[in-house]
Order: sequence, then C-alpha cells, then structure tokens
Amino acid sequence: MRLIFVCFIHALMLFAGVARINAQTTRIPVILSTDVGNEIDDQWAITYLLLQSRFNVLGIMSAHAPTIAAPAGHTSYRILVDVVENRLGMRKHPPLIEGGDVPLNDAKTPISSPAVRFLIAQSKNFSSENRLTVLMIGAATDVASAILLDPTIIDRIRVVQMGFTNEKGGEEFNVANDVHAVQAILDSNVPLVIGPGDVCRASLSLTYDQAKNMLSARGSIGSWLWEEYQAWYFRYVKPLRVNDFSKSWVIWDDITLAYVLGLTTQHMTPRPRLHDNMTFEQVNTDRVITWITTVDEKTMWSDFLKLVDTYQRIHKIPMRNYGRLTFGMP
Repeated sequence: MRLIFVCFIHALMLFAGVARINAQTTRIPVILSTDVGNEIDDQWAITYLLLQSRFNVLGIMSAHAPTIAAPAGHTSYRILVDVVENRLGMRKHPPLIEGGDVPLNDAKTPISSPAVRFLIAQSKNFSSENRLTVLMIGAATDVASAILLDPTIIDRIRVVQMGFTNEKGGEEFNVANDVHAVQAILDSNVPLVIGPGDVCRASLSLTYDQAKNMLSARGSIGSWLWEEYQAWYFRYVKPLRVNDFSKSWVIWDDITLAYVLGLTTQHMTPRPRLHDNMTFEQVNTDRVITWITTVDEKTMWSDFLKLVDTYQRIHKIPMRNYGRLTFGMP
C-alpha cells in the first residue's frame, strides 16, 4: 500500500512539473545552432524544440564539426533538413539555414555565412528588454561571427550554450571545435548561460534499457530515435563482443532547452577569460555568466515523451526507411 502511495505521489509530482511548463502562455523566441549529424543528442534537441509549443522557433542553423564530412556546415544542413522534413514529417517548419564550414582563425576575425546573416537580421526585432534566445549546441562559430560583425547584437540576444566540462572550463567537444569563437563570446558582454558536461552526465545519461523503454514503442519518431541511439551505442559505447549494456550515453544538448523551460537550477559566477587550452582564468570583473548546476530530468523526459505521443496522434508519419545520414555522412 505504501509503495502504491509513493508511486502516486511521484506521478503527481511529474504531472505538476509538466503542468508548470505548459501553464506558461508566453512563447519564447529562439534560434538554435546545431551540429546535427555529429552524434545523437542534437536529434533529440531538435525534436523537443519543434514539438514544445512554448518555443517560438524563428530558425535552426547548422554548424560544423570535425566529425561531419566536409563541407561540414553544408553536410550538417542536409542532415538538418532530413531530420525536420523526413523524420518529423514537417512540411511547414521554421527556416533552416546553413552555417559556416570552418572555425575562426582568431577571436577577432569573423567568418560570414548564411546563418550569421540570418541571426543578425532576426535580432533586429529584439531589444535589451526583449531578447532573442540563441541556443548553441555545436561550434560557436556563427554566433561569435555575428557578434564580431555587429557588436550591437549583444544588446538584443542572450546565448545558452552546452559546453565545457565544469566550472574550471576543461576540454569539451563543442568548445574544442572553435575555441576562438567561444573566446570572442566570453570577451563580449552578451548574456551567457552555460550547461556544462558534468551536470549533463549527472542528469541526462540514459542506459541502453532506459532508452529502449522510452523510445522503441513510440511510433515512427520513437523508432527513429531508438535506431539512432542503438547505432551510436554499438559503435562508440559498447564493444560488440562484450555482453554489458550497463554503460550509458548522455543526451547533452537537452540541457539548453531545460534551462529555457525553467527545469534547472543555476547560479551566477564571474565571467572568466578562456585560454587556448580551454581552461578558465578568473579575472577581476563585475561581469557575470550563468552556470547551470542541476536539471529536473524526470519532468523534462516526461514532457518530451508526452509531446512525441501527442504529435504522432495528430500527424501520421509513415514508417519509411530513409537510411541513416548521421555519424560521418559521405
């Protein structure tokens, strides 16, 4: 009887959390910059972003990564189109924009791209009292280039980044893919929120069985995400000849969405200077950044799965075999 009561209370708490998300009526204007195609977490983030009506998605920009076939920005863009139009079955969707192909040469010289020009143009509709949220879950090249080309943009946007290992900085994939770009962002005064790797590992890790239970019976979208998880898991997480499914993989990028939806805790910390080795130097400054410290992953996963189910009840997405384009598309 006590177990039933505990389960009831747990379910009630999850319902209350999701209700808290959906109770907000103001839609949040966002642009996403993503290196989709590099691994699996971007696909989850794009799906959540486009299905959660709290987000007013103004556009999604592709980003480069060294693990994506050159020209990487273009390849990632092709995968982005596949995700939105084929996997999610969306014929009407926000603009999809191609980002740059290579990192910056230094922290002062921008590289223009369609994504950079799009971000600058969209930001003109916002102000310091009404900022555009830029979710950055790949290399920072295009966002940094926009700041370098139009320094006034820092008064119209805020940046939410998945990056770094912990509060000391540390090597991390997204940051490593353009250290100079992150230096440019930190050197600017743009409002910056960071979701670090250690918090992602603590809250957003999924074992093989957890991912299977969440996704495998959830229609074409669930089947697609489950196929992506399995392909990545068997290639990079679990050696094929070892009968051990205990290792998990992290859905890193969802930390940015969780923050915007109010499903994190965070604190302010002095804005550091970033060295080329990706460590922080603490400087005497009154400028700050926001550092995410925890994620309410139970509420977030519950909301995500509910949205996937609801979307597929309304939209019939055929179970087609498009072939996987991710993980090093030629």
